[in-house]
Amino acid sequence: MDVKGFVQNIKLYCDRKGVKPTVACKESGAGKDLINQIERRGSMPSIEKVQMLAEYLGVTTSDLLGEKKEPTVQDDGLSEGEQALMALFRQLTPDQQEMVLRMVQAAADKL
Repeated sequence: MDVKGFVQNIKLYCDRKGVKPTVACKESGAGKDLINQIERRGSMPSIEKVQMLAEYLGVTTSDLLGEKKEPTVQDDGLSEGEQALMALFRQLTPDQQEMVLRMVQAAADKL
């Protein structure tokens, strides 16, 4: 992964969480100047810092590093709440997603 892509991913997931990248880096323990240092040096941080930031953002290190592509979903016509729900759902593991789907289906069946 290139450094620019990594920084873009950090900004994307921070935006989804509703937090500024500098705040996320500081509160995660990775260091508030992490993004500036990455951009200045042009090199990736340690895996420990990537892990801390990923955990704080509720994503995997693979997500931050761009190792897996997010499935594209047409968000046209979805309310803000529905889009937020989709963003959270995408952060779950496949097993967690299946569990949520079963719970929602069970609730819908009771309607």
